[in-house]
Amino acid sequence: MGKFSKDDILRMAEEEGVKFIRLQFTDLLGIIKNVEIPVDELPKALSNECMFDGSSIEGFVRIEESDMYLYPDFDTWVVFPWTGGKGKVARLICDIYNPDGTPFEGDPRQILKRQLEEMKALGFTAFNIGPEPEFFLFKMDEKGEPTLELNDKGGYFDLSPTDLGENCRKDIVLELEDMGFEVEASHHEVAPGQHEIDFKYADAVATCDNVQTFKLAVKTIARQHGLHATFMPKPLFGVNGSGMHANMSLFKGNDNAFYDPSTEKGLSETAHYFIAGILEHARAFTAVTNPTVNSYKRLVPGYEAPCYVAWSLRNRSPLIRVPAKRGLSTRIEVRSVDPSTNPYLAMAVLLAAGLDGVRRKLTPPAPTDRNIYVMDKAEREAAGINDLPSTLKEALEVMTADEVITKALGSHALSHFVEAKEIEWDMFRTQVHPWEREQYMSLY
Repeated sequence: MGKFSKDDILRMAEEEGVKFIRLQFTDLLGIIKNVEIPVDELPKALSNECMFDGSSIEGFVRIEESDMYLYPDFDTWVVFPWTGGKGKVARLICDIYNPDGTPFEGDPRQILKRQLEEMKALGFTAFNIGPEPEFFLFKMDEKGEPTLELNDKGGYFDLSPTDLGENCRKDIVLELEDMGFEVEASHHEVAPGQHEIDFKYADAVATCDNVQTFKLAVKTIARQHGLHATFMPKPLFGVNGSGMHANMSLFKGNDNAFYDPSTEKGLSETAHYFIAGILEHARAFTAVTNPTVNSYKRLVPGYEAPCYVAWSLRNRSPLIRVPAKRGLSTRIEVRSVDPSTNPYLAMAVLLAAGLDGVRRKLTPPAPTDRNIYVMDKAEREAAGINDLPSTLKEALEVMTADEVITKALGSHALSHFVEAKEIEWDMFRTQVHPWEREQYMSLY
């Protein structure tokens, strides 16, 4: 049973004075889409009777099969606290269905749900995720367009007055808490203008819903402060990029399946199998967890982002870190994910990779406790440490050759995703960039 019934939602809409409802979903590229309806249409929406044109959404369907239905998840009801004036706006996150009542196989939210069914078939009851999304705040010009001027000169954990984004960040936290988020930490990140807000872990679908809501809240509140918030992975050369580290654990009932107090490290066999699966498929899932041309400007040595396939209990240079907490908090942290990813697809492929390790009882290599950034290629090869893909093009080639990752996405999402990303790569490859003119215009 969910938190809310149909009657609950109709009552809350009336009590709160809600005038409009956004029926929200996510396209293949991770962009939030919505169909806005007046409150009078809410009973119809709650009966799964609202349609939209799927052919107009990136990666969905062709014109001749365009009718799609929105099935709201009642538990995602929330009133946006920043709306008011002539009428409050609420939202419901929806799953997408075909006209015949079957789930649409290209819906990212349902791709994740399919993977969770695979997890349950192996005897696990929950896949919990705590995300750590980072973002930059830039000043806007008089036309409301983002500039490259940062709003502060702060650094990691700085306080005012150096961190001029603090008031904006505080307002974001207050609005998130109004919507039911449990914010665990909020601080300035390493680069000037860079911020991080961490919220409490939840099961996979709820976490991905929260990530999408978080992005919307951050961008909306930043704009009210005259700032532009961006989740672009690497907006500036020479400083750290933005990641979205994913802290993950599998549960069986109330027990954390990654925890075993009888072992030296407190990690269970399941945790080791899961780590091995992540490492085995890391190069292949990178196209999904780091899906833009710009993502690969972040995955370079020297800026705390991982670019090598390894794991460690302490070291922050590998792909996977195992934080020190044990008991219910035992988890693994995958550090390569960036916030331009579609969270539903990212968590689906990470889970698929980990479960493949569990099914096959894969053994991970020894943990790497040296700083990998100071190892040369021969040392890395001797230690069995692979590099992550260095371009989107390479990542797509590795992904399409990996059966576990392609199966997790399903043929519909896979073909549309690859097509969109190949176009993106080709546009980037054939464009003449300012760097080239700076380097070559006078020289040749």
